[in-house]
Amino acid sequence: MLALARKINQSIMIGNDIEVTLLEIKGDQIKIGINAPKNVPIYRKEIFVQIQQENKNAGQEVDVSKIRNLFKG
Repeated sequence: MLALARKINQSIMIGNDIEVTLLEIKGDQIKIGINAPKNVPIYRKEIFVQIQQENKNAGQEVDVSKIRNLFKG
C-alpha cells in the first residue's frame, strides 16, 4: 500500500485520468472527491464487497440441468 500525505485541496493522480482530491477534514472523517471517466465504476468498499457476494451467490443458484434442457429442444 502506498500512503501519501495531502493537505486540503491537494490531489493525487491514479493513472492518467483519475484524480483524487482531499476536500475536507472534520474530526475522524475525511471527505474526498474523485474525478474519473464515466466508464470507471466507483464504489465504497463495503458496497463493492456486497456486489461481489451477490454476484457469487447468483452464479451458485443456477440449475445447470434446466439450462441444458433449454438447448436440447
